[in-house]
Amino acid sequence: MRQQLLGQGLERLPHAMLLVGPPGVGKTAFSESLAELLLCESITAELSGCGECQACRWLAAGNHPDFRRIAPEGDDDGEEGAAEKAKKRSARIIRIEQIRELEGFVFTGSHRAGNRVVLITEAEAMHGPTANALLKILEEPPIGVYFILVSTRSKSLLPTLRSRCRVIPFVAPDAAAATEWLRAAGLEKQAKRYLDLAGGAPMRVAQWQEQGQLAPIDALVDSLIAPVADPIALAARWDGLLKGDGMFRLENLVEGVQRWLFDLTQERMAGRVRYHGGWPRPKGVEKLDPEALLAVWRELQPFRRSARHPLNQLLFLESLAAHFLRALRPVGG
Repeated sequence: MRQQLLGQGLERLPHAMLLVGPPGVGKTAFSESLAELLLCESITAELSGCGECQACRWLAAGNHPDFRRIAPEGDDDGEEGAAEKAKKRSARIIRIEQIRELEGFVFTGSHRAGNRVVLITEAEAMHGPTANALLKILEEPPIGVYFILVSTRSKSLLPTLRSRCRVIPFVAPDAAAATEWLRAAGLEKQAKRYLDLAGGAPMRVAQWQEQGQLAPIDALVDSLIAPVADPIALAARWDGLLKGDGMFRLENLVEGVQRWLFDLTQERMAGRVRYHGGWPRPKGVEKLDPEALLAVWRELQPFRRSARHPLNQLLFLESLAAHFLRALRPVGG
């Protein structure tokens, strides 16, 4: 990917680039290294930032005057209460004011007599008016100004915005390369387990590890392999997982239950699984009713939508557990 983009030198680099692909395949890391390269004042022979010059040090410290990073608002760590934080997390949009503030940056000269870079992560979080405001800036950008957009859902972007950018697709690496990458991260023994669950994206697995999510993911799957028959007891077990020190959230738990049901359905109907190939298979799968599994999988869609702000977490989990256990009824049961 790097050679494809930089093979003809920086002078042929498009002024607007859109990096697209699933989570965890390195889009953001690549965008940050590209920003460093464009701002570096002592580029290496391999076309990478030196990491030592004043510009690279400023960028690493987050105060380079010729760099702007735009991200959805709603996840800051202020002193507001939990309810306010939950509200912000649910919003997560790029505001039009964030884009309009770029006009002064883009159309004013460089502080360092070099390039200027705008990095927009989660670009799909721009609503129509916000995207249109960015389009106006992209129509006639000054020389030396580069826009790097990153998106996991590029189809949510305005077609006119996509057409202004050179689209650079990112895909998951092959299994051997991903496994080798995880070996360096100390996850070799469980590589297949987590790679399947992450859709083959090793950096997503590394993020789970950094956020303390791997242990609760394992514990959740263990609870699904051999669930207790009482929904209240199962909900209490799940509630305990959510009270850990990591960043395993209610929405992660609901997604995990849904994926397990999806795999049970696929195993019954096609003899294979998509997400949990690295885990032991539960006993009695051949006796499960695929129609019941699929029906409950569909019924959990509203749970996904409300998982960020349940009125009562324990009652939410008890209802989720009741649905899950109902899906495990045998054929004719």
